[in-house]
Amino acid sequence: MFVIKRFIIAFILLVLVCGGIVGFNLFRDNAIKQFFATMKPPAATVSTVIVKPMTWTPGIEAIGTVSAVRGVDLTVETAGIVKDILFHANQKVAANAVLLQLDDEVERADLVASKAQATSDQTTLMRALELQKRGVGTDATLDTAQAAASVSAAQVNKLQAVLDQKQLTAPFKGTVGIPKIDLGQYLTPGTAVVTLQDMDTMRVDFTVPEQQLPQLKIGQTVRLGVGGGDMPFTGSIRGIDPKIDPTSRLVTVRAEVGNPEGKLTPGQFVQVRVELPEENDVLALPQTALTSSLYGDFVFVVRPAKSAEANGAAPEAKPEEKPAADGAKPAAEAPAAKPDEKPAATPAKPAEEAKPAAEGQKPQLVLAQVFVKPGRRNAGLVEILEGIAPGDQVVTAGQNRLSNGMSVAVDNTIDPSKPGNQQAAQQ
Repeated sequence: MFVIKRFIIAFILLVLVCGGIVGFNLFRDNAIKQFFATMKPPAATVSTVIVKPMTWTPGIEAIGTVSAVRGVDLTVETAGIVKDILFHANQKVAANAVLLQLDDEVERADLVASKAQATSDQTTLMRALELQKRGVGTDATLDTAQAAASVSAAQVNKLQAVLDQKQLTAPFKGTVGIPKIDLGQYLTPGTAVVTLQDMDTMRVDFTVPEQQLPQLKIGQTVRLGVGGGDMPFTGSIRGIDPKIDPTSRLVTVRAEVGNPEGKLTPGQFVQVRVELPEENDVLALPQTALTSSLYGDFVFVVRPAKSAEANGAAPEAKPEEKPAADGAKPAAEAPAAKPDEKPAATPAKPAEEAKPAAEGQKPQLVLAQVFVKPGRRNAGLVEILEGIAPGDQVVTAGQNRLSNGMSVAVDNTIDPSKPGNQQAAQQ
């Protein structure tokens, strides 16, 4: 009997322990579920922009190649040994300036002999003319003297031209490059000596699709940039090829741009933008606000939470309506109170104290994921054709950690479109 009682007591204790453990686990799981169900994540800080109609400048963008309006690789016309190099790299030279001198000793000697012969023949011609005037000279002698004088003069001009070819001169003013020859080097006709580029005015050749050809015209403004989003150089279209390439279906366009500071270099690739007439009332956003996905392009719009509006409406209820619903005395019996008690002020006091608090509290902001239809892009902006309206507050940064319906806090002190050091300087 005693053993049975001990067994019963041990069984009861075991049941109590097991029940306590199971109950604790159930209590713990339920508490955890309630905690996560009622826990609200902290509001994410984002920067936003208000959608406003703006003036949009459309354009045609392309990649072009820069070249000098006047540029040539200078070569020698005759053979010879380099005697003197009269320029250095990146030197600015004037038109007809002598750049290279070849050895011309033989040509100079031949020229001196030819000039002497020309002088002798000219003297003979003068004597023949004098004898002809006196009537003692023949026509044949005069003709021979005139022919000899002409041949001698032509020989002098020929040797002078050969002597001039021993010098390399600049056909126009510009900047010379690095010399491609050395002193004492033997040059043959056609050997490249140096490049000469007039860099004051540059030309840019680029191609556009044939569909955009009707939008181009001579004199249209063109902007150029060498990198990034800036296009500091301004020029104009000077020529449009009347023929479309049948292979690529592209049209070649040539523009000219001033280069007084020499920042553009021949052979350089540049970004080209042909500006078209302006358009008004266009909705555009920074490109950082647009997110692309497999389902389409979307933006996050900041809107007041509906739950916050519902919670803020409760304190506005009139406290006088509740006694009427409970069957209390009507408002007409209220004057029976003493004049110095001011019964109306007592129930109205909680409402008056709660109203300023409700007015001072900012409404909760949440995100709404809105799919949009993007259009053209320009200068860091993207045109939005469908999906948003003027006045919408759109998130411009931090979309990768946001989700639909998430609480946010707006902080526009950080602008993602500007570098960090520039923002610090403005602050």
